[in-house]
Amino acid sequence: MRDTAKTFFDIVIIGTGFAGLGMAARLKQSGREDFVILERANDIGGTWRDNTYPGVACDVPSPLYSFSFRLNAEWSRLFSPGAEIHAYMKSVAREEGLIPHVRFNAAVKHAFWDTATACWRISTAQGEIQAKFLITGTGHLADESLPNIPGLSGFTGQVFHSARWRNEAVLEGKRIGIVGSGASAIQLVPEVAKIAGHMTVFQRSAPYIIPRPNHVFTDAEKRLFRRDRTEMRKLRESIFWMLENTFASRRGVPRYLAENKQQALLHLAQQIPDPELQAKLTPDYEIGCKRVLLSNDYYPTFLRDNVTLEDTALESINGGTVVAASGTRVELDVLIFCTGFEAATPPYATLVHGSDGRSLAEHWQSGMEANASTTVNGFPNLFIINGPNTGLGHNSIVYIIESQVEYILEALNWVEKTDHGPLEPLAAAQSHYSDSMQDSAAGTVWLSSGCKSWYLDPRSRKLTLIWPSFAHNFRHRNGHFSPDDYLDKEKT
Repeated sequence: MRDTAKTFFDIVIIGTGFAGLGMAARLKQSGREDFVILERANDIGGTWRDNTYPGVACDVPSPLYSFSFRLNAEWSRLFSPGAEIHAYMKSVAREEGLIPHVRFNAAVKHAFWDTATACWRISTAQGEIQAKFLITGTGHLADESLPNIPGLSGFTGQVFHSARWRNEAVLEGKRIGIVGSGASAIQLVPEVAKIAGHMTVFQRSAPYIIPRPNHVFTDAEKRLFRRDRTEMRKLRESIFWMLENTFASRRGVPRYLAENKQQALLHLAQQIPDPELQAKLTPDYEIGCKRVLLSNDYYPTFLRDNVTLEDTALESINGGTVVAASGTRVELDVLIFCTGFEAATPPYATLVHGSDGRSLAEHWQSGMEANASTTVNGFPNLFIINGPNTGLGHNSIVYIIESQVEYILEALNWVEKTDHGPLEPLAAAQSHYSDSMQDSAAGTVWLSSGCKSWYLDPRSRKLTLIWPSFAHNFRHRNGHFSPDDYLDKEKT
């Protein structure tokens, strides 16, 4: 039974995406019950609850894009649709007994570390609560980003972001503009084109796209997975190491860069024979700088009579007329933004205030950083999942999340065992870790000439979002808690 009157907890978790659910499930499995999960919406699921656009799916194979402690034998295909992933997450929350711990419609307004009481004071839409430990699990893809385009507020048609899809919107026969060409766009563009009167895609930069081998799991395969969990684990492991092998191209190894680029450009040439259109769809940066996307039907969409590719950015809007940087003017009824998320400067950073009263955002003015990608100097008893240098361009973020969860569990156990006071990384330890991230990033495609991506902080050009190495190296380095980063040896 949910206790809505309780106001003090050992642990508060923010968010019910993969990070929040994974943390909560492992807390319960380890015997910890004194925690609450704050969710701003009325359902669990984070990104997979919010994104309901046509064609939404994951670009990481589902057997790996799931919890290692909650394998799923029922995936319909290798790359499952969004609704299936959301259903999986809801089943995890239900079967792990997490729902009684969730407070829905409880958006966090701000959180302050109270030095006098050594606890977090958290203001929510349902009132204030306090906690010894605060864990953020809001993710990189929680808050949509809208470009500042002159005239946008005066657009006379319907306008919305792909992450806030309006299912009631009437799109059939309409003149529709799609802004962006990233992961969301390449999924929804083929679907929207089927019903649009005419669709114009505004492409600021072309993505690299490779074929999507979307194997459909047969009934026989599902029966095997249900009967023998080791078969599922073998599949999961084989996918993991296959994806790990693709990191070499991000590292800038010439041979692998060339092979990866050849695969993408051959895919483009096979699907778009027209040289002029092919040139417009050819990226002008090194492959891997931005996420390499998977699709079999995006390119062919531009061969339809009702689809136009505008290979410059949307520059301004005047009523129902939109103007591209090239000067092209297009009359539209609907404008859909596929322009990504506030990742480099996450909104939650403005809400969380440390021991000196300053927010995370203020501490991160030159880019996000955290010790072991999880804890921040000046913010006692705060753990951040999916924070600085945790993103991946080649493997599953769930693997990173589980690594961080185990780090946090070990930290909690150490604090409890040693009766240690508030846990806060040494400034020197955090600085050393942050410097090592930038050292590791040197020579990667993300820092190559001409690379502009959301992986880099726009102010400092530091690689603050993505992990600059193999995924298994993250677990090796950050999967276990080390008290050395938190103990001042001169005072002990």
